[in-house]
Amino acid sequence: MNVPSRISSLLEGVTFTKQAFLIRVLNIHGFVFLWNAFYLHVPKYLLVLEMSRRTLRVSKIRDGTVIDHINKGHALNVIKILGINGRSNGVVTIAMNVPSRKLGVKDIVKIEGRELNPEEVNKIALIAPHATINIIRNFKVVEKERVKLPSIIHGIIKCANPPCISNSENEPVKPIFYVENEEPLRLRCHYCGHIMGKEDVLKQY
Repeated sequence: MNVPSRISSLLEGVTFTKQAFLIRVLNIHGFVFLWNAFYLHVPKYLLVLEMSRRTLRVSKIRDGTVIDHINKGHALNVIKILGINGRSNGVVTIAMNVPSRKLGVKDIVKIEGRELNPEEVNKIALIAPHATINIIRNFKVVEKERVKLPSIIHGIIKCANPPCISNSENEPVKPIFYVENEEPLRLRCHYCGHIMGKEDVLKQY
């Protein structure tokens, strides 16, 4: 299938809200294809499309995870924090700037063939505290939960303070943080008291 035909096949049955983006994991001869789209700084395996229509409809997934109610502009951070790099065979669909009654505008991420574990859910909660996780099996939602940060975080991130004992190679100490605030994010290291925010977390991924 040639490139224009491949793009046309992706658009079949998909419409978009005004200023909404659909990003699908794709690699066509190593190029990024932008069609009537704003330029985004994203890896080359992402296809970025933007159209001006009034409705958004993305095809359902058979099995996997739908991450809904992500804060506007954080969808790419979510796939980054989950380690999605385009090298696996699973399809990832991202909708950005989607109208939402709850948030005004939201992002959505659909991951086919993968169910998130509790540690991954906690990572998402660090940067998208309003997100909901929907587990899909055979096209049906079998589990749905809103992310919720525990009051104490163990091991999923590192302290941004280099001298902290948890960063020492000679001390097998697991990082521990106290969640002082979810939005804006404020974490305090158990060992050195260093305060970290969302940007400090994103720098680690």
